[in-house]
Amino acid sequence: MSLLSYRYLAPAAGSVEPACVPLVLDSPHSGTEYPPDFAAAIDPGALRTAEDTWVADLWDAAPQLGIALLAARFPRSYIDANRGLDEIDSLLLDQPWPHPLPESAKVRLGKGLIWRMMDDGTPLYQRRLSHDEVHWRIAQCWQPYHDKLQAVIDQTHAQFGKVWHINCHSMPSVAGAYATEQPGLQHPDFVLGDRDGSTAGPEFHTFIADFLRALGYSVSINDPYKGVEIVRRYGDPAHGRHSLQIEINRRLYMDERSLRPTAGFAPLRQHLKELMRALSDWTPTQL
Repeated sequence: MSLLSYRYLAPAAGSVEPACVPLVLDSPHSGTEYPPDFAAAIDPGALRTAEDTWVADLWDAAPQLGIALLAARFPRSYIDANRGLDEIDSLLLDQPWPHPLPESAKVRLGKGLIWRMMDDGTPLYQRRLSHDEVHWRIAQCWQPYHDKLQAVIDQTHAQFGKVWHINCHSMPSVAGAYATEQPGLQHPDFVLGDRDGSTAGPEFHTFIADFLRALGYSVSINDPYKGVEIVRRYGDPAHGRHSLQIEINRRLYMDERSLRPTAGFAPLRQHLKELMRALSDWTPTQL
């Protein structure tokens, strides 16, 4: 395993909470370990705004509830685990990529497998990247992360016959100019995405949306975020594999300029713990 790739928090055996449930969480964008070969051309503080800051911490009660949690250690701006390996941005390379590159909305925004620009359009590099650099980042970060997530989901599915997977993210309160195809959009508290029902049964997002709305949060389904590579890759509801992306509005728990947690962090973390506990009770009824 690469030292840069991930940290895995296994379900806590022998805890007072349920020892194991058919639920897996992953946070692919909360990594904060910046490799020395990154050589980005922007200020480290600005670079950190690309992170899903504090997301893994918001969900960190998962192991004590018998739920596996996988979190990336590498930053998403170095290589994005929520992109496909063919989402290569040719404008970032020092020579043409040797394989066909399909159209990608994320690449058009400069947010492909390796980011070319920040949400406000600021370029990340003053140089072009070599093929060797791209392959290194894949081998050291992207591939080990996906290998581990695949293994945990497969193991959970084998044990229970079904598995529910939550792909954990955060979103700015207002969409940036190069963040989505809806710049300036005021985001709700939560957006749940299952790629229009292709990666999870509707009862999954319905249960979570109802739970969050009962706590007073605003929740949108598949708008403006439907889920990207990870839920597409691991969601297969016809075979008992349900994968859902959850985006949390950062204004609920942090100062978006300083990245420091606000007074809202603790109550939100408690609500997410209550949600995980409710899912621990609900998922066995769906088996």
